[in-house]
Amino acid sequence: MIVGGLRFVSDKLGAARLPSRRSPAGALVVAVAIDGKFAGFLFLADKLRPGTENLLNGLRSLGIQRIVLATGDRDDVTRFITSGLSLDLVRSELTPDQKVLVVLSERKNGPVMMVGDGVNDAPALAAADVGVAMGARGTAASAEAADVVLVVDRLDRILPAIKIAHRSRYIALESVFVGIGASVMAMIAASFGLLAPVQGALLQELIDVVVIFNALRALRN
Repeated sequence: MIVGGLRFVSDKLGAARLPSRRSPAGALVVAVAIDGKFAGFLFLADKLRPGTENLLNGLRSLGIQRIVLATGDRDDVTRFITSGLSLDLVRSELTPDQKVLVVLSERKNGPVMMVGDGVNDAPALAAADVGVAMGARGTAASAEAADVVLVVDRLDRILPAIKIAHRSRYIALESVFVGIGASVMAMIAASFGLLAPVQGALLQELIDVVVIFNALRALRN
């Protein structure tokens, strides 16, 4: 059995040309030969994930100003799949190292988050400020290179993941500022003799407990 592109299979069979067949929009045509004879065509097509446009709108509502698609797919397939999507830039037919260059070039616009699932995405995931791998069907290489691994194969999980990260960061900074601020105020009070050493020690323990309980709020989704 021989499976491959039209020219490849034609050369293997020694045929001048294969039967003409127009492929559906956005599909890749693969020729199949069995026992040295042409058998037929296979049409390989990507399907846009449901809710992709809602995802893009949700990302922009979270403050993400620039969304770029970097893919190794053919240009005609990419244009068909992305038709009507609100993307700022589409780059197709990219090799893994070219995806890395896209990530590095986008840093001039701010921190870069890269989402991918294939082994070809691993270098770009490692180069991004935040790499997010789709862990359910993705490769081990992409999961190891990423900073965050989504254990479900659903793009819409990116939105709650970003919200959780924002909330956790806010609570962490809040705890730091409250803890340091309260401790500094206690030290100033102690320096003026308003707090005895034992009172200062007990107050510091109370501040620590308050900060710990405040930080535990991050456990709630």
